[in-house]
Amino acid sequence: MASLKFSKTTLQALELPEAGKRLTIYDTETPKLALRATAAGTKTFYVVKRAGASMAWVKLGTFPEMTVEQARKAAALALGEFASGANPAAARRAFKAEPTLSEFFTEYGNRHGEKKRAWAADVQRFRDYLQKPMGGKKLSEIDRAMIAKVLHDAEKAGKSVATVRNIRALASGVFGKAVEWGFLDYNPAQGVKVAGKKVSRDRFLQADELPRFFAAVAEEEPAMRDFILLALLTGARRANLCAMHWRELDLSAGVWRIPRTKNDEPQSVTLCPEAVAILEARKDATGGGFVFPGTGRTGHIVEPKKAVERVMARAGIPYGRDVPNGVTLHDLRRTLGSWQARTGASLAIIGKSLNHKSPQATAIYARLDLDPVRQSVNTATSAMLEAAGLKDAADVVTLPKKRGAA
Repeated sequence: MASLKFSKTTLQALELPEAGKRLTIYDTETPKLALRATAAGTKTFYVVKRAGASMAWVKLGTFPEMTVEQARKAAALALGEFASGANPAAARRAFKAEPTLSEFFTEYGNRHGEKKRAWAADVQRFRDYLQKPMGGKKLSEIDRAMIAKVLHDAEKAGKSVATVRNIRALASGVFGKAVEWGFLDYNPAQGVKVAGKKVSRDRFLQADELPRFFAAVAEEEPAMRDFILLALLTGARRANLCAMHWRELDLSAGVWRIPRTKNDEPQSVTLCPEAVAILEARKDATGGGFVFPGTGRTGHIVEPKKAVERVMARAGIPYGRDVPNGVTLHDLRRTLGSWQARTGASLAIIGKSLNHKSPQATAIYARLDLDPVRQSVNTATSAMLEAAGLKDAADVVTLPKKRGAA
C-alpha cells in the first residue's frame, strides 16, 4: 500500500498512472485518507473504511480544489460519522451539510448576536475583516493559522491594536458558540495572539476645531444632530445614548439615570442646561419611548457612524481611529473629560461623570455625590461653547440648528 505525506507539492508532483489504470496512495498523517489519481490527471480524495464485509470509499473532493488540510479535516469528520454508526453516505453528507462561516454567522445572529448591544458593529466587523477570507469556508476548514493571518493582515494594513483585538474577540465569540452548539470540537480563535502594544488614545476636539464642529453638526438632520451633541455634552457611551429612554430622564432635576452600563452597574449622568434644552425639544417631537427611535428590532437607533462621518467631513476634521489624528464618536466622550481636566476637575470627578471604573477609584467614586460632578460638567461644557464662540460666561445658549430644522 503506497503512502506519503500529503502536501500541495507532493501531490502536484505525483506521477500519473498509465492509461486505463489508476493510482491509489495513502496519507501518512491521517489514517484512512487516500487519494486516487487517473491517467487523465484527476486526483480525488477519499476516506477508506471497512463497513461490514466490504470497504467503503467515501468521496471527499478533488485536488487541488480541495486542499490537503481541508481533506484531512473532512476525513476526520467522516470517520467520526463512521464511529457513531452512520453509513458511508451519511458521512459524506455530513461534510456537505456543514455550514460555512457566513451561514453560521447568520445563525449566530439569529440565536445570540442580535441580543448584543454592539451587534451592528459586529456585523460590520464581520463584513470588513472575516467574510472575504473565510466566509465561504466550512467551519471545520478554519484553523488558527487562518485567523492569525486575518489579524496579521489587519495589523499590516495599519489597523489599531484595539481594532485587531475586536476582530479576534468577534471570531472567538462566533467559534465559541459553534463549539457550544455542537458544530465544532474546539475554538480555533483561542490562543491566537495580537502583536503590538495597546496605545492609549488621547484625541479630543481642540478649541480651534469646536467652531467648525458645531457649525457642521447644525447641518445634520435633527435626530443625528441631537444625538451627536448629547454625546459631546454628556460624555455617554454610544450604546447607552442609542438606548436612552424617556423613563430614565428627570429633566427638571437635570439627571439621566442609566439602569445598566458597560460596567454592568447603573449610572446617574448629570445634564448641563444645553443638554436639557435639547431633550426638551426632542420630547415634543418624539412623545415617549426611546429618545432616538429606530425601525429595527431594538426599537432605537444602533449605529450613528455615518452621521458622525458626515459631520467630521463638513467640519474638515479627520475621522476614524486608524486615520492620522482622526476623531471617532468615542472621542467626543473623551472631549468632555479633557475639557473637565482643562477647567480644573479632579480625576475622581472626571471618572465619576464618565462612569470609569477601576479598583483604585471605586472607593472615591462611591463617596461623591452629583453636585461637584454637575459643577464640573457645566463648567467644562461652558468652556467648550465659549471656545466655539457660541456663548458668553454664565449664559445658557440654544445650540445652532440648520434653518428649518426641528
